[in-house]
Amino acid sequence: MLKLKAVFLNTSLKSSNERSNTEALMQEVQSIYQEKGVESEILKLADYNIALGVEEDMGNGDEWPRIFEKVMASDIVIIGTPLWLGEKSSLATQAIERLYGSSSKTNDKGQAVFYNKVGGVVVTGNEDGAKHASASILYSLSHIGFVIPPNVDAYWVGEAGPGPSYIEAGKDNDFTKSHVRMLANNTIHLARMLKNTPIPSEGNTLD
Repeated sequence: MLKLKAVFLNTSLKSSNERSNTEALMQEVQSIYQEKGVESEILKLADYNIALGVEEDMGNGDEWPRIFEKVMASDIVIIGTPLWLGEKSSLATQAIERLYGSSSKTNDKGQAVFYNKVGGVVVTGNEDGAKHASASILYSLSHIGFVIPPNVDAYWVGEAGPGPSYIEAGKDNDFTKSHVRMLANNTIHLARMLKNTPIPSEGNTLD
């Protein structure tokens, strides 16, 4: 069976010494990947020096190229975000902007360099906006060349206003658990299909 790799970009605003609800939900997806033989890792973007801009390398200690290298080595890319005021995090926007900065690069067939990679999204929060944030991220990934399977938006949102987080109250939510399973299995299935039969170059080049 073909070996697959996945990378999770956790765009929580918390650093690694703080508990991340987004990462906890990502780990539920990651556990299924492990069962299915998919190698994966979670990158917490708040731990990296990521410059503002849309270039591949902004210089001056910009660490985005390290992250981009892992994206390019992966078959599956999952962006995870908390919700702030009903929107994806500023780091999620920044990650998408930096990915967009490489969207004019091509593979050996002249296609966008993200072709044949599969995308998905994980969202957590205590406010409404999970579907809005998911739609924004999934459209952005699709626009730059990623393939988006069905039902790859796994999310948990608490009651309106301050309240328990995903770690405290969401892990037993049946709806969220079902979407974790769909996200994991559908990204794996489509990534394997694309490994065996990549998108043809006819009508799909940037020339």
